[in-house]
Amino acid sequence: MSALRQVRQLARRVDAATPPQRDRAVDALRALAIAGVIGGHWLVTALVLGHSARGDTTLSDNSPLASMPWLTPLSWVFQTLAVFFLVGGYSAARGYRGGYPSWLRKRMIRLARPAAALLAVWTAITAGLWLAGVSSSTMHTIVFLVISPLWFLLVYAGLTALTPAAVWLVRRFGAWAAAFPAAVVAATDLVRFGLHGPGWVGWVNVAAGWLVPYLLGIAWALGRLQGRRIPALMLAGGAAATAALIAWAGYPASMVGVNGSHISNLNPPTLAVVTFGIAQCGLALLLRDRLARLMRRPLAWAGIALVNLSAMTLFLWHQTAFLTVSSLGLLAGRVPGLLTSPAHGLWVAERLAWLPVFAITLSGLWLVFRRVERA
Repeated sequence: MSALRQVRQLARRVDAATPPQRDRAVDALRALAIAGVIGGHWLVTALVLGHSARGDTTLSDNSPLASMPWLTPLSWVFQTLAVFFLVGGYSAARGYRGGYPSWLRKRMIRLARPAAALLAVWTAITAGLWLAGVSSSTMHTIVFLVISPLWFLLVYAGLTALTPAAVWLVRRFGAWAAAFPAAVVAATDLVRFGLHGPGWVGWVNVAAGWLVPYLLGIAWALGRLQGRRIPALMLAGGAAATAALIAWAGYPASMVGVNGSHISNLNPPTLAVVTFGIAQCGLALLLRDRLARLMRRPLAWAGIALVNLSAMTLFLWHQTAFLTVSSLGLLAGRVPGLLTSPAHGLWVAERLAWLPVFAITLSGLWLVFRRVERA
């Protein structure tokens, strides 16, 4: 009871210390987006213990979505990157008041510090794995999982640098500014899939695809998405367009990449993931008022505030937490739900049991590295 009282007192202090003008609903959306990405990775990433032809222990990356397609709806819930870019655009537009060099430098430093810490630690770990004779395939699997979140930071940093131009575009065309990069994505997909053009063309969509929700976030900040009618149209139109692309245009139903699939909706982004993101943004805007009311509760707000203080640290280190637990599991062999193949429904229940362990490990990493982000 004493511990609960202390938690409530801490929550009240956090609540009282929060500036009254802070938009708590925006912070809640950011935290939910980060939680969705982390939870999704922990659920759909399976490290499978095996052995090479020489008898060496190997780790390979499998996806339960490949062996259990009925889990595909999970990707609709946990693929929340569009919401993060929506909030990123909103925050950038609200925070930019001129003085571009100093404004951009502060934002870049905030992104670079936790990334540099991750790279420094994993450079040393990778060297240790190489010296220990770990197979190249296993090292590739591990290092790819660790550094894969960095692509997000690169795209986010690039869009942040374009904020003044993006603000001008929204002021000129309103929320319809997002139609320009969406058209680029559609044209790129037509070249790739309809005209059988080179696959590398698709990488244009990495910037264009995520610019769509970023511009919608700027439109939100500038008051171009007021009321409920436009968000409702975004939700309905985006969902209908996504369903049509899946049903009649051959796009995958999964909103994340699936091992063995010849098309990934996410890597690089396709038109389906862009329309799905528009629907997500519409839903996020419709939920804003409810989230704002919920955030008036000190306990709820304190949790969201803590996540937002070190959002990048949590995002960058969550795969390290997963790998740390998995590495310790190697000591016991084929641990169910941790190092076994995701071949049946029981694996899902076993993996769910490991999620609290991943979260506790990530909390420990957060305690160690959170000051790097907030220095």
